[in-house]
Amino acid sequence: MKNRPLILVTNDDGMFAPGIKNLIQVAKDLGDIVVVAPDSPQSAKGHAVTMSLPLRLNKVEAFGPEIEAYECSGTPVDCVKLAKHVLLKERSIDLCLSGINHGSNASVNIIYSGTMSAAMEASIEGIPSIGFSLLDYSFEADFSASVHYARIITKFVLEHGISNCNLLNVNIPRLPLGDIKGIKVCRQAEGRWIEEFTEGLDPRSQKYYWLTGNFVVDDNGEDTDIHALENGYVSVVPSWHDLTRYPAIESNKGLESFSE
Repeated sequence: MKNRPLILVTNDDGMFAPGIKNLIQVAKDLGDIVVVAPDSPQSAKGHAVTMSLPLRLNKVEAFGPEIEAYECSGTPVDCVKLAKHVLLKERSIDLCLSGINHGSNASVNIIYSGTMSAAMEASIEGIPSIGFSLLDYSFEADFSASVHYARIITKFVLEHGISNCNLLNVNIPRLPLGDIKGIKVCRQAEGRWIEEFTEGLDPRSQKYYWLTGNFVVDDNGEDTDIHALENGYVSVVPSWHDLTRYPAIESNKGLESFSE
C-alpha cells in the first residue's frame, strides 16, 4: 500500500483562524497532515525571519487528536523552517499548503504576504507549495467556494505536480460557489499601494501613526490575476523567488564600463 503524502499546513492568521480550519478540511482526506502555525496573527510580515529571539514550539490539540499541530512563537517563515529542519527533519514533506488567508494576495501583495512568504519558503526548500487566499477579510467569511477549489487544485498538484515552478498563488473571489466561473492560470498584475499615515496622540500625548491606503492597479491586461478575480474566476499565478528583471540585464550593461 502506497504511503499517504505528508502535507505541511501553515498560515499567517494564527492557529485559530477560520481559514486554516477550512484548509485542514481540504487536506485531511488527501494526506497525513502536520500543522505549524503562528501563535498570534502575523499578516503582512512578508519573508521576515526571527533571529534576535529564541523560537518556541508548543504542541496543541486545536483540530482533534488525529491532527498533529504546533503553535510557533515566530513568523510564518519561521513556522516552515522549524517544520522542515526540526519537526520533520527525518521525513520528506510532499506538499505545503498555506492559508486560507483572509483577504487578497493578488498582484504585488504577494511580496507583503505572510501567507505567501510561508509557501515561498517551502518552495525555496524544494517543496511544492500552494498559498490560498479568499477576498474576504471578515471572520465570518463563507469558505465553501474556497474549500471546493482548494481541494481541486491540491488534488491536481499531488497527482501532477507543478510545471516549471514550485509555487502557486491562488486567490478566490468573494462569491458564492455557484457564481464562480472556474479557474484561470494567469500572471501577476502590476499594482501598488498609495499609502497614507493617520496621525494621532495616545493617552500620554505621544504621537503615533496608523497606516492606511488604497490599492491601485496599473495594468489593463486581460491575462492577470486581478482581471480574473474581477470577472468571477479563481486566479492561479505560478510564482517564483527569483526577482531578476531579465529584460533589463542587457539594457543596463553600460554599468560595466564604469567598473574599475
